[in-house]
Amino acid sequence: MKVSFVFNPFSYKLHEENLRIVQRYFGLFPPLSQAWVAAIAEKHGHDAEIIDARTLRLTPEQVVAHLKERKPDVVGAMMTTYMFRETLGWLEYIKENLPKVKIVVGGYNLRVYPKESVTPAAIDFGCFNSAYHMFPALLDALENNGNLDDVPGLIYKKGGEIIQTDYGEDPDFNLYPNPARHLLPNELYAEFPTERKNFTVMVTSKGCPRGCLFCEAGRTRYNPRRVETVINEMQECYDKYGVREIDIFDYEFLIDRKRAEGILDEMIKRKLDLIWACRARIDSVDEALLKKMKESGCSRVYFGIESGLQEMLDRVHKGITLEQVRETIRLVRKHGIRALGFFMTGLPGETRETLRQTVKFAMSLDLDYVQFSKTTAKPLTSLWKKLVDDTGYDYWKEYILGNAEEAALPRPWTELTNDEIDELTRRAYVRYHSRPFFLLRHVLKLRSFDEFKRKFMAWLEMKFRQELVSKKDEHFVAYGENIGKLKVYKKLAKWSLPF
Repeated sequence: MKVSFVFNPFSYKLHEENLRIVQRYFGLFPPLSQAWVAAIAEKHGHDAEIIDARTLRLTPEQVVAHLKERKPDVVGAMMTTYMFRETLGWLEYIKENLPKVKIVVGGYNLRVYPKESVTPAAIDFGCFNSAYHMFPALLDALENNGNLDDVPGLIYKKGGEIIQTDYGEDPDFNLYPNPARHLLPNELYAEFPTERKNFTVMVTSKGCPRGCLFCEAGRTRYNPRRVETVINEMQECYDKYGVREIDIFDYEFLIDRKRAEGILDEMIKRKLDLIWACRARIDSVDEALLKKMKESGCSRVYFGIESGLQEMLDRVHKGITLEQVRETIRLVRKHGIRALGFFMTGLPGETRETLRQTVKFAMSLDLDYVQFSKTTAKPLTSLWKKLVDDTGYDYWKEYILGNAEEAALPRPWTELTNDEIDELTRRAYVRYHSRPFFLLRHVLKLRSFDEFKRKFMAWLEMKFRQELVSKKDEHFVAYGENIGKLKVYKKLAKWSLPF
């Protein structure tokens, strides 16, 4: 079977947790989920490709023209709740022009709203469990006219009825092949703090046993890949794809200390010329671990700090103290690792004063970067469940079904309005990043003029609330740089971003 995965561009949504400007400059990341499913398809003998239309800046017309030439049997797409309607628009256009192609969707949204996600006429099949078992079984059934009811984790339409098969088993994450990065334009990916090329992301574990109120992964099963599996993927990235920087996207990379140290020991042993970043809890690191992290090439760590008030941290079940935060950031900086802090605005009980104190606390830590995200009732979070229970209305479900217009969700847990939260969030960014010594220190650390341009443009837009590109082009302007004609990638794109 021929399978084409399409990763479409997307623009800012009013229900997002980031500010519009932050979202634009956040970065271009490989569609790792699709790369995994493509690798699974290839493992079972199928012919797969990935069209990263977002990174390659392709139009729907260009993608359809390519699909008409390739004639795939199946088109796959990842459906996030935030971007559902936008992705659906692309799929409807593809179906209109290639009516015989079967469209399969998967992703996090299918776990929350499986039936709603396959209601649109353009979508033929949905995966509400892991694609590891479901996708090859579906391709086999389609190729050999098999029984769809035997495909685990499948949801589809039959005679006007939506059929949902047995969930099936959760596969061991170690069984997954490495993502099919050979199908991706690896030289084009980058994130805001990127230091080296090529850049990629990795996921070495699924789930998180913690119980933070605002996180969709709270109290989900921890499913890690073995040390050998992880290090071999790093080695493949280095040898085959020229990767020299990796951002590990696990919810908490260091949660299993023994496994984490095993990965670090192997990186040191193999002497990989890589720098890497990860997300970690404040209470997961100590002097000995940080020393080993630095030796293995750790460049930066993203810490979820959330607030500068202990009562706010306790209210969202964060399970850390402000003193732990101060000590951990001190140790990280001592070992020459950059510390980046995630903070939240509009938390339960938030006021202008509590947010002012959070910004003041963040400035006292002297972090290299900060991100202020608006607290949002994302699907499957405790905040979402309470909001639905209290109001009897599920915005996300209605948005997917096309019954709700795009809008910022209410935040009844704070007296601040959404407009106030937006403005206070912007001010928090400006206040933190506009300090003279902070700016001077970062200018001295810049490694290229391109890096200077993207960071200066981001600061300028945030400072003066002036969008320097039109909204219709925002999904093409990940770093605010001038668009330049570079090269053709697999005959799919004429234009690329000059990172």
